[in-house]
Order: sequence, then C-alpha cells, then structure tokens
Amino acid sequence: MPETATHKERTRQRILDEAAAIMRVVGTEGIGVAALMKRAGLTHGGFYAHFKSRDDLVANVVDRMFIETRASLQSQISDGSEAEKLSLFIDIYLSDEARKAPEHSCPMPSLASEACRLPEVARARFNQGIQTMQGIVATSLQALGHKDPQALASSVQAEMIGAMALARAMTDEAQARQALQASRSQLKRRLGLDRETAHG
Repeated sequence: MPETATHKERTRQRILDEAAAIMRVVGTEGIGVAALMKRAGLTHGGFYAHFKSRDDLVANVVDRMFIETRASLQSQISDGSEAEKLSLFIDIYLSDEARKAPEHSCPMPSLASEACRLPEVARARFNQGIQTMQGIVATSLQALGHKDPQALASSVQAEMIGAMALARAMTDEAQARQALQASRSQLKRRLGLDRETAHG
C-alpha cells in the first residue's frame, strides 16, 4: 500500500512538472489534458486519478511554480550580507539565463497578463505567490533601513516582472541582454545596493 501511494505521488509530480514547463512558456491555454498526459507518458484517462478537473490541475501547477521558484532563489542567495543577497536576487531574477529559460524561471513575467483570466482558485494562489515573493524583497529592504519597504518592494517587483517580460519579447538578442543589464544596474542604484556592496 505505501509503495502504491509513493508511485501515485511520483506520477502526480511528473504531471505537474510537465504542466508547469508548458504553462510557463505558453500559458494556461497551452495545457490540453490529452497532450499533457501523452507528454508525461501516461494515458488520458489516468489524469482523473490525480486531479478533479483541468482547473484543479492549473491551481496546483501555480502553487508548484511559485514553490520551486522561491526554493531555487533562496538556495542561491543564502550567504552574504543583506545587501549582497538582495543584489544577487536581482541578478538571478533578471539574468539572461532566466530570459532564455522561462520553463525553469519565475512564472510571473510569463503569466501576469493572463492571471486575471485564471480559474478562481488558481488566481487566488497566483496572488498568494505574488505576495510571498514581494514579502521576501520587503524583508530585505526593511533590514537595509528603507522607508515603507512594502511599497518599495511592490515597485521593485513590478519593475523586475516588466523588465523580464519585455526582454523576452525583444527579437534582438543584444538589445534584450542590454535591457536586462540596464534594469539590474538601475534597480541596484535606486536601492543603494551599488554603494552597500561596494563597501561590504
């Protein structure tokens, strides 16, 4: 019995992994149950052993994407001063690697424009993901002594999401790289991170 449960959980995770990769790149409309299950090497009918509906799948995928993104970012910025960690957070989030690999990156630049059309539960979870990520930035800003860290974090988050979305839309590789570099540089200057890390 435990082995059966473990196998079922592994299968569920495989479906979520495939769906998350698709959703980050082409949005929720790109997730067709039949094609998804085929991609995961499973039968169409097996889908309902793991999810009540397509909307249930989408809500779970949203959760998974934010959990993965948060864990990945935090694992890469665990060391250093608060200024160094926030600076590295910006560098990783707005990296050219993230631009080229939306299937492995934060879902917000890819999905923010369609979040308002997500199923109700998925939209609520997407909103929770936004607030959680914003809270991470706000905590750093508060530790660095910034006034009204929550409002500033909201502005920083919006700029990062917008910068990445625009960079991915650009057809010229050099321009896309330059746009991300400019955003990284200006954000750090605005937050005083260029001074903090230089004196660290």
